[in-house]
Amino acid sequence: MNKIPVIIQREYLSRVKKKSFIVMTILGPLLLAALMIVPVFIARMSDSVYDVAVVDDTRLFFPEFVDANNVRFTDLNVDVDLAIELMKDGKFDAVLHIPTTAFQAPSTLRIFTEKAVNLNAKLYVENILKNEFETMKLAHAGIDPEVLRATETKISIQAIRLLRDGHEQTDYPEVSMALGIFSGILIYFFVFLFGAQVMRGVMEEKTSRIVEIIVSSVKPFQLMMGKIIGIALVGLTQFGIWVILTFALVSGIRTAMPDTFRFVPQDQIYISSARSLNPAELQEHLQQVQQHNTAVGQVMEGLSAINFEVMILAFIFYFLAGYLLYAALFAAVGSAVDNEADTQQFMLPITIPMIFAIVMAQMVMHNPSGPVAFWLSMIPFTSPIIMMVRIPFGVPLTDLWISAALLIGGFLATTWLAARIYRTGILMYGKKPSYKELWKWIKYKD
Repeated sequence: MNKIPVIIQREYLSRVKKKSFIVMTILGPLLLAALMIVPVFIARMSDSVYDVAVVDDTRLFFPEFVDANNVRFTDLNVDVDLAIELMKDGKFDAVLHIPTTAFQAPSTLRIFTEKAVNLNAKLYVENILKNEFETMKLAHAGIDPEVLRATETKISIQAIRLLRDGHEQTDYPEVSMALGIFSGILIYFFVFLFGAQVMRGVMEEKTSRIVEIIVSSVKPFQLMMGKIIGIALVGLTQFGIWVILTFALVSGIRTAMPDTFRFVPQDQIYISSARSLNPAELQEHLQQVQQHNTAVGQVMEGLSAINFEVMILAFIFYFLAGYLLYAALFAAVGSAVDNEADTQQFMLPITIPMIFAIVMAQMVMHNPSGPVAFWLSMIPFTSPIIMMVRIPFGVPLTDLWISAALLIGGFLATTWLAARIYRTGILMYGKKPSYKELWKWIKYKD
């Protein structure tokens, strides 16, 4: 009689009833939602005003220092040493000194602080001085600065993806990159976490000699598969709860805080305004709207362009298939050794492909349709991570089907290989096996 369902039920229930599973299932979506929401609140809390006293010995530059970016400027017509003393008394956060030699020697510019300088303020000051120095040099050369300013044009190209059904869709490659690398890392995390649980579970049963009692009524292959599938269902349960709670939290916060998620896409601006505004007015209107758009709103707009049904289904498949592929190998390692210290020599060949896939994910993000991305998404040992990186950018169906077929084939091959090692290693004690001995176990006839 097939005992796999009984083993699956035991492995599943024994893990979902643990307090650690319940705690992480609740905390997981809270942490995922916090990754998107908390930075906004931290940015708001850190928006304190940075007071900079300007000692301008040339009396030429201070009028250009306009309060902005949470930086406030105060003109001090005093000696720089006295200004520094006022800063030490808590009157200012920093003192900017512009000596009379600044134009001839910009390296003589100094900003004095008692604490680490505010980088935002420093960059803002440098940008102001850079523009003024360039203006003065142009005037000295007899070139009208306004002519050059009139030629400056800010370019922001809107990416449009042409769909096969003839429709157009606004593309947000930055959001696709972030979602792709996040999905790849999540696959890596899930596969490694639950694969390691399989290995530790096998080792515990082996070292406690409980496995000797179990295999008297259950075949080793059934025991291995029951353990692998049971833990896979635990992972799917946790992931499903995370998806539901994360979407619920983000939707609730988005409804409660609409200003934080404010965003108007460019295509809507053009459609609503093109009939009534000329090109110059339309460009000005576009810039005004974009100034009121929030970064969080842009991220959410980019996420709305992603086909999450495909993403979630692909994630479930690649997690399951990738996990089954690696979990079989983890189970084989757990059956071959008696303690965790002995697992290191066998773990290295298993973990290298996953680590390699994470390292190569950055290259794949920059060219998701290139040959490197294609072949890495076909190789079963790297495809779970690399294909999840590629999917947000859009992947041809033929690539998906080939990758899925090869991954299933890889899972069947590793399961057969692991089962050959598992059936012998699960009852071997007191000996640290070598690769040569593992090969003998694989070749043993039934």
